[in-house]
This record gives sequence, structure tokens and C-alpha cells, in this order.
Amino acid sequence: MPRYDYYCDENGRTVEVVHPIAARLERWGELCERANIEPGKTDLESPIRKVITIAPMANTPTGDVGLKEMGFTKLVKRDEGVYENVTRSGTEKRFMKANDPASMPNFHNKIND
Repeated sequence: MPRYDYYCDENGRTVEVVHPIAARLERWGELCERANIEPGKTDLESPIRKVITIAPMANTPTGDVGLKEMGFTKLVKRDEGVYENVTRSGTEKRFMKANDPASMPNFHNKIND
């Protein structure tokens, strides 16, 4: 699950939490509950904002094996309407063809969030 940093203007604190992508935190009280920390003297209704940072290792190139281990699928175009799944696993087909739904990668098996 992804990690996010949130900043509270009222108390000047930045707190890191782990939550699904779809979760939206807007108030100090929600953040404290999610992070399992004491709110202190800060009003629970104080607004917070997500701090945008570069994802860890976002600029580090990784090979096909590294992508596969992280749960990514990499498709390389080989011909018109034909893509090679260079990160295939299990029963996935090596080549994906535009007109063959059975050749699609198993994306639902790779999503953990």
C-alpha cells in the first residue's frame, strides 16, 4: 500500500501514513486516527494537505525482472496489434493480440491495493 505525507498548517507537523489510493484525508483528526498518533492540542477539524514528493526510487531504472517483482506488467510492441508481455508470470501468454481477449495479461491478479 502507498505511503503519503500530510502537513498540518496549524501545528507545523508532517505525518506519514499508509492508506489505499482511494482514501482521502482532509482533517487532522482523520490523519491522527489513520496514523495511530495522539492529536495533541491541535483541533481535530484543522485542515491538512498532502505533501507531494518524488516517489522513492522513482528515478531509478529497473529491468523487466524488477518491474515484474513490483507487480508491474510491461508490454513491448512487436507488430501491428501484437505486444510481447516481457513480465509475464504463471499462465499468462507471451504475446498479446489486439483481437484476442484471452491473450490479455492477468491485471486483476497483480493489483493489491
